[in-house]
Amino acid sequence: MKFMKLGSKPDALQADGKSVRYISSELATDIIITVGEVKFHLHKFPLLSKSNRLQKLLTKANEECSDEIQLDDFPGGSKAFEICVKFCYGMTVTLNAYNVVAARCAAEYLEMTEDIEKGNLVFKIEVFLTSSIFRSWKDSIIVLQTTKSLLPWSEDLKIVGRCIDSIASKTSVDPANITWSYTYNRKLSELDKIVEDKTAPHEKIEPVPKDWWVEDICELDIDLYKRVMITIKSKGRMDGVVIGEALKMYAVRWLPDSVDALVSDAHARRNKSLVETIVCLLPCDNGMGCSCSFLLKLLKVAILVEADESSRGHLMRNIGLKLHEASVRDLLIPARLPLTTKFDIDLVQDLLNLYMTNLRGSRDIEIEEKKKDKANESMLGQRSLLNVGKLVDGYLGEVAHDPNLGPTSFVDISQSIPDFARPNHDGLYRAIDIYLKEHPGLTKAERKKICSLMDVKKLTVDASMHAAQNERLPLRVVVQVLYFEQIRAASNGRTRGNSPRDSSSTLVNGDEECVKTGGEMCQLKMRDEEFQKNGKLNKKSSKNSRSGMQLLPSRSRRIFDKLWIVGKGQGENRSSETSGSSNSPTSVVPGDTKSSGSSLRHRRHSIS
Repeated sequence: MKFMKLGSKPDALQADGKSVRYISSELATDIIITVGEVKFHLHKFPLLSKSNRLQKLLTKANEECSDEIQLDDFPGGSKAFEICVKFCYGMTVTLNAYNVVAARCAAEYLEMTEDIEKGNLVFKIEVFLTSSIFRSWKDSIIVLQTTKSLLPWSEDLKIVGRCIDSIASKTSVDPANITWSYTYNRKLSELDKIVEDKTAPHEKIEPVPKDWWVEDICELDIDLYKRVMITIKSKGRMDGVVIGEALKMYAVRWLPDSVDALVSDAHARRNKSLVETIVCLLPCDNGMGCSCSFLLKLLKVAILVEADESSRGHLMRNIGLKLHEASVRDLLIPARLPLTTKFDIDLVQDLLNLYMTNLRGSRDIEIEEKKKDKANESMLGQRSLLNVGKLVDGYLGEVAHDPNLGPTSFVDISQSIPDFARPNHDGLYRAIDIYLKEHPGLTKAERKKICSLMDVKKLTVDASMHAAQNERLPLRVVVQVLYFEQIRAASNGRTRGNSPRDSSSTLVNGDEECVKTGGEMCQLKMRDEEFQKNGKLNKKSSKNSRSGMQLLPSRSRRIFDKLWIVGKGQGENRSSETSGSSNSPTSVVPGDTKSSGSSLRHRRHSIS
């Protein structure tokens, strides 16, 4: 910390209790100056020689035949006046970052300028501020903090503005050129290798991070912090990510963790102002500088403290640009009255709508620029959409436990994303299963509507095994699951036959028979990787197919038996027609299909 010593005489200012100060001298005091509750017994000459205001006040007091002067609203109080008194008497006084603003305001009040005497207190303090305080990172922050209790004097004297400019300028310095110590670096290392003075050439200096300054300015009150951040942003040299980190650090520092503390009468107004200020300071980069998790937490707080609509709307727009980065936990925002659900479903629905709107807009722009590159068109936003698809299914799985969540809201959230955002429906099936379990009073139509969200062709083998034995699902869904799993397993066996040509022709014939027996259920688009995966299962389960059948509930087993009989008869007919021999690839279809049923049961487990 920088400091400046003034005067050389010993300190002769004595105290008599808490409310009396006097000069210890052979000469009797001839004037009493009252500052606040403290009376100073002083001599006229040293004061009048340096203070223009005291000259005027003393002249007025003499006209009234009084030897007392009352200084009302003295900036800095009795302590600041003591500094001025000691300077007038030539006593030793030390100025530092903690008292220099009070001394400067007091000197201004007393009009201790160059017009009265050369080298007066105002001049000396200004030199100290310019040459030392505003050149020091830490001292500038300390001085700025002290200005709050000295308004409007500190503002009128431009001390606040000069401190802010000093701090903002230092944050913009290239980290490689920083040669002063700061809080964040000292906490990272045992030895403070970045010091105020120049380091020795042989010392190894640790690299300075770009956000080295964010922790130190967190100690500022919100109004001063806002002005500092606005100045930093206005210079245009600070990366949006660093701005976002600074805002996050400040929010963590000042926003309480508990909901009760946030909404308490004593702090609700302050917390509301704090949140609204942080929102208005968000980097102007469409929310890219802040993590989606931080923005969602800020939105939760904004709702709790009832921040203004513009702040909440600004947050939601930024979140809508990067919802694919969120986690399920981030979206679990508590609902407030008059909502009856545990979590705010409508808010999440709005965020999803904003995300899809933004995504469509960005895709339209990029597609317009890349009309000649069709491959790129199909890939635009694919990864982020897949992330949002997983996010929605995970969110549905959490809110499905809420007994007050209506089926319409469940369906709307599920349908907020396009079909291709869900290449796999396991997560959606899990959410549906939980919802059906927690809402046993659903009507048949509602259950049908909920289950229609799921495409059984997109379930993995594990999910299909669970669904085949899930008695909460409507009969039609179970039939679809069993049927498509049978077709998938049968196709696996055919693809492993001796003749690729026979296998492909048999698969076509099998699909034609599906149309006759299964109606709309035979629209499966089988994938090679699924065939290979299930082919391994068939080998393990061929010996236990009969016992595996017993694991199915009676309803599912009866359905499976009917499908099995149909599949077996049709398979034998097709084998005789296509190859004329029992050794053809199609002759092993029944065995393979049966083994798939066994495999389906032996690997049963719960995913709900």
